[in-house]
Amino acid sequence: MADTNLYAVTALFRTPDQIIAAAKGVKEAGYTRYDVHTPYPVHGMDKAMGLPETKLGFVTLAAGIMGAVGMISFASWVAAVDYPQVIGGKPYWSWPAFVPVTYEIAVLLAVLLTVGAMIAFFFKFPNISHPLHDTPYMKAVSSDAYGVAVRADDPKFDEKEVRDLLKRLGGEVSPVEFSEEFRTFRPRLFEPRFLLLLAGVALVSAGGGYVTWNKLMFMPPFDWMMMQPKAKPQTVSTFYADGFGMRLPVSGTVARGFTLYPYTITDRADSVGALMVNPLVPTATVLSRGKQKYLTYCSPCHGNAGRGDSRMNGQFPNPPTLHSDKVRQWPDGALFHVMTVGQNVMPSYQYQISREDRWAVVHYVRTLQRALNAQESDLQ
Repeated sequence: MADTNLYAVTALFRTPDQIIAAAKGVKEAGYTRYDVHTPYPVHGMDKAMGLPETKLGFVTLAAGIMGAVGMISFASWVAAVDYPQVIGGKPYWSWPAFVPVTYEIAVLLAVLLTVGAMIAFFFKFPNISHPLHDTPYMKAVSSDAYGVAVRADDPKFDEKEVRDLLKRLGGEVSPVEFSEEFRTFRPRLFEPRFLLLLAGVALVSAGGGYVTWNKLMFMPPFDWMMMQPKAKPQTVSTFYADGFGMRLPVSGTVARGFTLYPYTITDRADSVGALMVNPLVPTATVLSRGKQKYLTYCSPCHGNAGRGDSRMNGQFPNPPTLHSDKVRQWPDGALFHVMTVGQNVMPSYQYQISREDRWAVVHYVRTLQRALNAQESDLQ
């Protein structure tokens, strides 16, 4: 009969090949409750031991699914029930917007619950003791040796047979017995000392976080970003005599390098256009630049070919075609004027498209007009 105080019979080996052979030998002998300990992962050990797939993956899968379902349900409730808003013409329940945060929450919950399950169920926390801890065997396999431990609760365990087997495999055999601490341990989650420890950790964490983010970060030198000399918009300023933080441009001046556009949206495009000449030569580079800007800023409403076939799905009124006789007869300056100040529901693009790029877009529009309204001379 096995010693009731015996936990396992262990054996130490000195090379990776020996421990692989020992693992195979223990497995072939029919033992199922044994473990192998090495100072680093040994390639092929899982196969040598015949280990089945870990059940921890199912915990991770279930936690990930729970996180994904919970997050998309919460996002759907907020977007469609509690706080519905129309954003960019999309419906209330627009699932592509939920994908990034759903993915992140699924991964986060999977990681946290996997670690929690591993600690609580697989490692039996708060039990942090183990019969192998602090034994010469564990000290050796944590440094430069390799070990096998056959547990005494194995159905086939016989101490003499196990010792003989491990000696035949070339191991240095020694028994490991249960410590008194391990045998008498009982999980006590509601023990006052344990609860006081949790409360202390919570108080220290909360207090440290509060002091750090509400006090420390507002003290020198950490407040240098907040306390830098600056004037915030729409606030009172003690620096200027009039007390205003927002400053109007100095009357009668323009910014350095800025060319003032003297016309407004009230001026007729054809009249203003007659006063301006396109300063760019329609080279391949200019046309390529104009095409790029046109496709970026103009094509969503005017269409890729300028026919007025908007891709905005009715969110804005469709603009007229750029191939009408009126637009084709406009001077280049008229097209430039409309892009600069806007027209009807079309906004100004002078801050999105530079002056030269607007002239390049004019050249590209002329190219589209000529391509879709080609004359017989163009085909010769």
